[in-house]
Amino acid sequence: MVEQLNIDVPMPASKLSVSFCYQCNATGYTSSMSIKDEFDDSDSVMTWSSTMKMRNGSFSCLSGAALSANATLANTRICNGIIGEEILPSIDSPKSFRRLPSSSSLSQLDLVSLSFTNSIASLVGSGSTDSEIVENERNLCPSNSFPTRTESSSFLNAMDVQMAGGAAGEDRVQAVCPEENGWLFCGIYDGFNGRDAADFLAGTLYNRIASSLHNLEWQTMKLHRSYESNSLHQLSESTHGNVNSDISSTTDPYTSSMEDGEIDLFQSSDDASTHDTFRCGVIKCLNGAVAQAESDFLCMVEREMEDRPDLVSVGSCVLVVLLHMNDIYLLNLGDSRAILATSDGTRDGALKTIQLTETHTVDNESEKKKLLEDHPDDPCPIVNGRVKGKLKVTRAVGVGYLKESKMNDMLMGILRIENLRSPPYVHPHPFTMSHRVSENDHFVVLGSDGLFDFFSNDVVVRLVHLFIQQNPVGDPAKHLIEELVQAAAKKAGFSADELLNVPVGRRRKYHDDVTVIVIILGNKQRTSTASTSL
Repeated sequence: MVEQLNIDVPMPASKLSVSFCYQCNATGYTSSMSIKDEFDDSDSVMTWSSTMKMRNGSFSCLSGAALSANATLANTRICNGIIGEEILPSIDSPKSFRRLPSSSSLSQLDLVSLSFTNSIASLVGSGSTDSEIVENERNLCPSNSFPTRTESSSFLNAMDVQMAGGAAGEDRVQAVCPEENGWLFCGIYDGFNGRDAADFLAGTLYNRIASSLHNLEWQTMKLHRSYESNSLHQLSESTHGNVNSDISSTTDPYTSSMEDGEIDLFQSSDDASTHDTFRCGVIKCLNGAVAQAESDFLCMVEREMEDRPDLVSVGSCVLVVLLHMNDIYLLNLGDSRAILATSDGTRDGALKTIQLTETHTVDNESEKKKLLEDHPDDPCPIVNGRVKGKLKVTRAVGVGYLKESKMNDMLMGILRIENLRSPPYVHPHPFTMSHRVSENDHFVVLGSDGLFDFFSNDVVVRLVHLFIQQNPVGDPAKHLIEELVQAAAKKAGFSADELLNVPVGRRRKYHDDVTVIVIILGNKQRTSTASTSL
């Protein structure tokens, strides 16, 4: 593990596959991007700003950066090409945040759903029997797939959504800031054996989660209104109907919120039990969205594996973070991490590091034990430190050949697993949790496993903290990538420039694709008062 700290080693932004920054304050934000001029060795910075209406100070800065190492095909044809040709080009913005267009056109999930419809239509045109069409419709279009995007959702308000993100090798990154309600969504999808699964998640998961959260808000509001109605009815009966004038003059906070277009259940109620119920509901939304994404992706793989048998080996780790007011919600599958920098609350309190996510690999003893217990009749579920000799991660979306025998049978030669006795060997069951942000919490770092190949959790926190102290308006995610390049180059015996000049694909020998997001919580200035002692 390389842990040297190098503070002042800039890297041209043009070398990064993704580099974006979002600075917030009480009244506005500034999004900046660095553009490398092909005729000039110096970097120029272009900034732009617009009015921002933040209803809470949940975060003050968000930055993301990613660097490629793997060579991979882009714009894959999965889902009839809809993902690569229609959805991703419309949402990718790798160098800055930009406002998403109004959703007058088809939503992302509508487009994917349309591809399923087209597949069924092709079956009809090919002379398939009615029973085959019905069976394929059942397989291709699950009844709970692709929920309709609802314009009244306070989470997904297309007129005010800012999005940034893109691809770095087989990695995908997304950050979404719906300005008027204070939600923040971040996703890192670390693909392997191809980028199809990561592309699918980038094209659909945010919309699916947003739709589920809208339904949760609606259901919670309905319960509130029902409770309020029952309370008023009981009050009316107890006073023999003498409160009619008072009721008629009472403002319904939920009706007002809906009319104003700003729904926030917790600014209308101090009911702690309702808050806890809502937090559990958010976790359920995350779990349900990932489960449906897994089902839909494997469904499409099964549909297309005759023409593309390589799809059965494609998969992706998932790391999703939602931030709303004082709550952070996390979901992870695989070996990407979210780490929190916090302190003990004293003026000179040392920063400490807390890993908020689980690590789902065979190196994790609890994951290894579970894998062995789940396959008592298989003498070798782990071969050479990998699941069936193929994969280090124990949980992921996709990777169908380790989950279903019929998908494994599509492979030939050394690619095929000979003794797939009791699949599935890799599971799509995520780890989820929520964390109540306190005044002692400073920032959260999200990273794909490529970051932690070189730096421990503590070193990552120290690097970010020292950089913020010295560069209050700088880009900590980009700085982490710069530090990683220095560490990887030193380990390989290169200079940083020499390493970056190694072509993508060959560079995988020296480092993995690496994706980083840094979220500075609350008031950024308080971070600089903490000690760097860990």
